[in-house]
Amino acid sequence: MDFKYDDEAEALRTKIREFVKANIPPDIALGLFADEHFQDDWDFSMKIAKKLSETGWLTMAWPKEHSGMGASVWERCVFGEEIGYWGIPGGGMGVSGTAWVGPSLMLFGTEAQMNKYLPMIASGSDDGIWCTGYSEPDSGSDLASLQTRAERVGDEYIINGQKVWNSAGHHARWCWLACRTDPNAKRKHDGISVMMVDMKSPGVTVRPIPNLFGAHIFNEIFFKDVRVPAENLVGKENNGWAQLMQALAFERGISLGSSSTAQRILDEMVQYAKETGAIKKAEIRMKLADLATDIRTLRILALEAAWKAAKGELVIYEPSRDKSYNDEILEKMGQLGTEIIGAYSQVDPLVRKTKYKRLSGMMEWNYWSTAGMWNAAGTTDTNRNIVAQFKLGLPRGY
Repeated sequence: MDFKYDDEAEALRTKIREFVKANIPPDIALGLFADEHFQDDWDFSMKIAKKLSETGWLTMAWPKEHSGMGASVWERCVFGEEIGYWGIPGGGMGVSGTAWVGPSLMLFGTEAQMNKYLPMIASGSDDGIWCTGYSEPDSGSDLASLQTRAERVGDEYIINGQKVWNSAGHHARWCWLACRTDPNAKRKHDGISVMMVDMKSPGVTVRPIPNLFGAHIFNEIFFKDVRVPAENLVGKENNGWAQLMQALAFERGISLGSSSTAQRILDEMVQYAKETGAIKKAEIRMKLADLATDIRTLRILALEAAWKAAKGELVIYEPSRDKSYNDEILEKMGQLGTEIIGAYSQVDPLVRKTKYKRLSGMMEWNYWSTAGMWNAAGTTDTNRNIVAQFKLGLPRGY
């Protein structure tokens, strides 16, 4: 395996770092997790999204005919690494616009849908912000059991139901919604469709689900007699399961952002430990070294997946493997970070201006938010089951 970046990818890295110097405050990476809670952070993210759009980087992975750059796998890897390490916000257009709504529309959408929605996302405008409506109170890992109903009435669908654990719903203009269009289908997977719902539609209600320390990251969304034009159906009616699986594959797709983000946090932890003398403790040194090994391993795993993709090979289980491994790293990092800063970790993560906050509150924010991240893009156990099934050939366990 050859993980060496080519000259074009390294040239891109240089340009991104110049962009960072010009546009990103030095400590922005320390607030990586807060942009959905604090409005000023969100506003800054959208400001950067527009600048990323102007450079073409916002949708660099998209084909040129769809407002993209047609970037190579290695250029996308460099972009992911730099986004993760420097904490460049705004790249997702919500949590899904650039990564899986756009690519899914290119596969399943009509020409009219692509002409309408892709430019919105690529422009970095507020109208291009998306959220995802998958999980329900009684449908999590068993997504195919979802009950949100979309009933066809003339040229519209009328939607009723509830979604939970939704990110960015309080900012999004559109929702990529999984719903049931045939409640009588013999197989529960067969009666599902994907709709694009305007979040400004009458009958849509978004309510916050505060996390363990009160941050507004997740939402529940209620749909009551929401009317959606039939033209907002993605692909064929009742064929949404295949689209959802592809969208999830995009969501779990190759990205070195996770390992780079972890590396930045580790670097900050090491520097703080040196400045405070905590590094003199053998136990702290060993835990930091152990974490460094984990992060390096995660990066190598992601590079392996990228290497396969660059050769044109299918990448099936690797993103699930990497995501579940990253979950463990996040937990370990949160625990070690709070140990290093000690009693300062008891400061409320939502209180920003206090003399007792260390490293901009990154350690305590990371510690308390880890539990929620374990559920993102499928639970850790679900992703492990995917690895067991598609890599080890074990029976399906989910």
